[in-house]
Amino acid sequence: MLRRGCRPGGRTGACNGDDAAVTSTSPGVLVLAATPIGRVGDAPPRLGEELAAADVVAAEDTRRLRRLVADLGVALTGRVVSYFEGNESARTASLVEALEAGDRVLVVTDAGMPSVSDPGYRLVAAAVERGITVTAVPGPSAVLTALAVSGLPVDRFCFEGFLPRKAGERGRRLGSLAHEPRTMVFFEAPHRTAAALAAMAEAFGADRRAAVCRELTKTHEEVRRAGLAELATWAADGVRGEVTIVVDGAAERIDVPSDPASLAAAVAETEADGTSRKDAILEVARRAGLPKRVVYDAVHKK
Repeated sequence: MLRRGCRPGGRTGACNGDDAAVTSTSPGVLVLAATPIGRVGDAPPRLGEELAAADVVAAEDTRRLRRLVADLGVALTGRVVSYFEGNESARTASLVEALEAGDRVLVVTDAGMPSVSDPGYRLVAAAVERGITVTAVPGPSAVLTALAVSGLPVDRFCFEGFLPRKAGERGRRLGSLAHEPRTMVFFEAPHRTAAALAAMAEAFGADRRAAVCRELTKTHEEVRRAGLAELATWAADGVRGEVTIVVDGAAERIDVPSDPASLAAAVAETEADGTSRKDAILEVARRAGLPKRVVYDAVHKK
């Protein structure tokens, strides 16, 4: 268990038994701590230790922080400050000063890892620039959790964060990703999920595989897996809760003649590798850049 005033590199130096702390002027440590994205039981054990040991706790929402420490049974002994999008730029300088004075500064956001589509990046960059140690308490991540349960390829992926709110900017962003081969992970607000999925279907194709992961790890967790157009139709009725969208990457185009016999042969070859006929038709359509119906007709209307 970490104890305030008994940390190497902290403001008060190291403790030796009951001896008085020795004053130190060495720089402090910046700690980025992951917090639960749903169930508090998912919190890593070290999170409670770091919360209790911190000289300064910078929280995205101080009220949520108070609830979290109560649930964890932790007593905060350090100073608590708010650190959110609205004051991140202004407050970074004072946190850097605390670090340079030897404080152990802990950053927590509402859920997940600080700096990943949440406050924290500016402070990390400033600390690194000044040679201050930056470390992390690993833990829950909506990005990795959604990727793992999506059923889509996980060997290569990219995180795209939140899409632009304006339709034009969103369309341009998605257009630039139309040929991205890696699986893509997006965050989205529930009230914009339907529009985002519709825009993805237009940019990536109606049949591009995707998964909408809602309320991950919570009581009403739901994962919907389907083509983008089908998911957009489902979302049109309204979506609630925290949303993470995972989208299959663009398949490498193959030079397949578009005549029915050649398409049917390509499907048969894909099936021979153990793929179901339905998935083989979808795979050949994606790789050939053709509508799924064209390949389906080539197979079933001989």
